[in-house]
Amino acid sequence: MTAVPSPAAAVVLRPLPASQVTGGFWARRLEANRAAIPLGHERLVEAGNIGNLRIAAGEAAGEAQGASFRDSDVYKWLEAVAWEYARSPDEALLDRLRTLGRTIATAQREDGYLNSAIQVRGEEPYARLWTSHEHYCAGHLMQAAVAAARATGETELLRVATRLADHLAGTFGPGLREELDGHPVVEMALVELYRQTGERRYLDLARHFVEARGHGRAAKPGFDPSHYGDPAHYSDRLPVREAETVEGHAVRAVYFAAGATDVAIETGDTELLAVMRRQYDVMRRRKQHVTGAVGARWDGEAFGEAYELPPDRAYAETCAGIGAMQWAWRLLLATGESVYADQIELLLYNAVLPAVSLAEADYFYVNTLHRRTGARADVQRSPAHGRRPWFNCACCPPNVMRTLAALPTYLATGTQDGLQVHLYARSALASGGLAVDVDTEYPWDGLVTVTVREAPSREMELALRVPDWAEGATVDGKPVECGGYARVRRVFRPGDRVVLAMPMPARFMVADDRMDATRGCVAVTRGPLVYAIEQPDQPSGVVLEDLRIDTATPPRPEHRPDLLDGVTVLRADGVLESGPAESPYRPLGQPAPAARPAELTLIPYYAWANRGPHAMRVWIPTRRNT
Repeated sequence: MTAVPSPAAAVVLRPLPASQVTGGFWARRLEANRAAIPLGHERLVEAGNIGNLRIAAGEAAGEAQGASFRDSDVYKWLEAVAWEYARSPDEALLDRLRTLGRTIATAQREDGYLNSAIQVRGEEPYARLWTSHEHYCAGHLMQAAVAAARATGETELLRVATRLADHLAGTFGPGLREELDGHPVVEMALVELYRQTGERRYLDLARHFVEARGHGRAAKPGFDPSHYGDPAHYSDRLPVREAETVEGHAVRAVYFAAGATDVAIETGDTELLAVMRRQYDVMRRRKQHVTGAVGARWDGEAFGEAYELPPDRAYAETCAGIGAMQWAWRLLLATGESVYADQIELLLYNAVLPAVSLAEADYFYVNTLHRRTGARADVQRSPAHGRRPWFNCACCPPNVMRTLAALPTYLATGTQDGLQVHLYARSALASGGLAVDVDTEYPWDGLVTVTVREAPSREMELALRVPDWAEGATVDGKPVECGGYARVRRVFRPGDRVVLAMPMPARFMVADDRMDATRGCVAVTRGPLVYAIEQPDQPSGVVLEDLRIDTATPPRPEHRPDLLDGVTVLRADGVLESGPAESPYRPLGQPAPAARPAELTLIPYYAWANRGPHAMRVWIPTRRNT
C-alpha cells in the first residue's frame, strides 16, 4: 500500500497521482502482471478464499476452507485490481471489484465485524488474536478500500472498511480490550483510512496499537518453547521507542515499522520518526541480504542476529521485501533523503521482482540466494521447486500483484516548486505545472533523458536521483555526486532536455567478515541489479559448485535480447576446479586440486529459475591461493 500523507503531515515530499509508464523494461513487467491478475481470481476461487466470503454472505453453502486469515489474500488482490484499473481502465476489472465488493459488504455483520472463516465456523471473535490475524485481515480490507476509492471512485468497500474500523475503535484501546493482533498491518491501514476520510479516531487507534506493542499484549499466552512463544516473533518484546533493531518475524516487523512511521508522520512525532530511522539503518547495515531482501531464518520466518545472512538458507520472504519497500517509501516522504529511494530501487529489482516469473503467473514465497545442484524440493514453499502458481498460505502472490500494479506511484514525488524523480523508467511525470517525459533503457543502460513537455513561467526545480553506486555520473555533461539528487533549477520551457548519464561497470561486492557463510565469495552487481550464475548458462557438464570467479578482470556486459525477455548478461573470467576431493577437508598449505580456465556467464538474479529450477548462486567463490 502506497502512502498519501494528509495535508498537515510532517513530510518533505508529496506523492503524485499515479504516473504513466510508457514503455521499456517496466512496461513489459506491468503488462505481465496485468495478465496475472485474472488468474489470481481463479486461484482464489479454487483455494476457497472467495468461497469463504460467499458462504458468510449467504450466497453459497459449505464449510470454511483454510486458516482464518484467508480473507487478506482476497483484499490484496482487490487492491491490485484497483491500482491496475487506475493504470489502464478496463470495465471487466471494475466489474470484478464491484461484484466482490458486494459479497464482502453482505458478509459483514451488523456490528461491523468481518472475518469470513470465523463467522462461518461460529467462533468467538478475537478469542485467539495472537494467531487469528483478524486485525491483519481488517487492515488489508482497509487498504483495498482506500485504493478502490482513490483509483476508481468506487466507495462500496470504503463503507465496509469504515464500519469495520468503527467496530475496532469501539472494541480496542484505552479502557477497552487491550490485546493486540499477532500480525501487524492494521496500523498502516488505519492511518491510510484516516488520510482518506479525515476521521481522527482511526489515527488515534493506530497510535494506540503502535504504543501498546512491546508490553506482552500480542504474544501467545502461556508457555510455548517454539517461536510462537517468543514475544519477538510478534514485535512484542520491547516497546517501539526502546527497540534498537527489527527482530522476529520479518514481515510482521517491517509492516509494524511502516505503520509506526506513518503514525510519526501524521502526528508530527519527531522522536518516533528518529527511532524508525535508526531501526531502518540498523536493518540496512546488519540484517539485509545483498539483494535487499530481509529474513535470515526459515524457523519463524525471522530476522536473525546481526550479520546472520546465509545465502543458501536465506528465507527472504517476498512479503518481507514488499514491507521493507513500503517502510522505505514512508521514510523517503518524511525525509527526502536519497538513501531510502536507493533502498526502494534495490528492493524492487532484487527482492520483489525475482518473486514472479517472466512469462507466466508463478511465484516464489522464499527468495533463496543459492540453490544447490541436486537440491531436493521438500516443503511447498521451497524455492527448489521453482516458482509455484499458488501456496496454501498465499500471502505473497497477491502482494506482488498489488505492488507491481501500484508501481507508477513510486516513480516520482512533487513539492510546490519542483519534481523529484526517484525511479527510472520510460514514463510521463508531472508536478506543479512541470510535466516531463522520461526516456531510458534503464536498467540496462544508465542514460536517462528528461524532456520538458509543459512548464510554468516561473523557476522550478527538477531533481534526479543519482544512486549511491553511480560514481562518475554527469548531468548535461557536468559531474554530479552519487548518493543524492542532482538538482537543476531554472525557468524551464517545453522542449528543454536534461540528460543524466550514469556509468554502469560491473562491480564485485564482498561481505563483512562477520557474515561467515559468504567469506571468500563475491556478489556481482551492475547498476541497480544483482547478478547470479545459473546452471543453464555454463558449459555442458560443468557443476556450478566447481566454478570460481577471477576478480582481477572486470566482468564484460553483453546485451542478449533473445534471452529471458531481453537481459544484459555479464561474462567473467574464472576457473573450473576438478570436482570434490575424497575428503571435504585438507591441511592448510596443501595445494588445491588443479583447475582449468573457464568463462562464467551471469544473469540478473531476478530472472533465475525461468528455465526450470536449476542450480544458482549469488555469492560466488573466488579463486583461492591456499
